[in-house]
Amino acid sequence: MDFKTVLSSLIKQFNDQNVRYGLMGGFALGLWGVARATVDLDFLIDRRDIDKIDAIMHELGFQIAFRSENVSQYRSGLKAFGEVDFVHAFRDTSVEMLSRSVDRDLYGGELKIRVLMPEDIIGLKLQAIQNNPKRRETDLSDIKALAAVPGRTLDWKTIERYADLLGAKSLIDEVRKGN
Repeated sequence: MDFKTVLSSLIKQFNDQNVRYGLMGGFALGLWGVARATVDLDFLIDRRDIDKIDAIMHELGFQIAFRSENVSQYRSGLKAFGEVDFVHAFRDTSVEMLSRSVDRDLYGGELKIRVLMPEDIIGLKLQAIQNNPKRRETDLSDIKALAAVPGRTLDWKTIERYADLLGAKSLIDEVRKGN
């Protein structure tokens, strides 16, 4: 995937259309100091913006591959454009995540992109583990890496709230013991 080209196009369209979004997933980890290979882009979007997203993605040549109440997945026939996934924010917790997202510089300041806070990315990783236990090793590794980035203090109360909500207190205790 040509991340720079895809992100440039998406960010411009998101801003022009006032889409409420936050980058998450592997690419977002890199913006918080955790290097991890990824092959796609993942966003949290306000569910009320689904029609805007659909129009933007189709204009950019993407086709819908899957949609449910919770997620939309788009694929391009061009390998350079790859796959872009959207998680739909409509529950209070996910809408709060969007409200806390922040602008981060990308490509040496050429682009600014809204990114979920590390604590919220950890919350989504905990949910992913709960939804698919096969993801445990990868997502737990990402959580530990986010928690270990030097020079940043996480809001552990927020993370513990997610852990309580998802029944993942032992996972977070494991992460905290390692730091």
